[in-house]
Amino acid sequence: MALPKAKEIVSANSVVVFSKTYCPFCVEVKNLFGNLGATYKVVELDTEADGSEIQTALKEWTGQRTVPNVFIGGKHIGGCDSTTALHNQGKLLPLLESTGAVAKSTA
Repeated sequence: MALPKAKEIVSANSVVVFSKTYCPFCVEVKNLFGNLGATYKVVELDTEADGSEIQTALKEWTGQRTVPNVFIGGKHIGGCDSTTALHNQGKLLPLLESTGAVAKSTA
């Protein structure tokens, strides 16, 4: 049941961060999205009853077991390094805008 649940969460939200409350890399990604004004869904795997099953399902689905495990527009982005690299390349904000997670800037 964990894989269909994870896929449903990803398909129902433009941005999803599978996270753990104590993970500094997860905090970094959540702060980045917050600073960009993004609307995003967080699933804290260490507080979910089926969190470890979801984490195992994410490994099967994406090949990545570590958190944060980030999805934007239904697409697997990766972890903290991948997400911050997109931001540093100037690609994260347009991606978030394209999914409606961030209002398009009029500048």
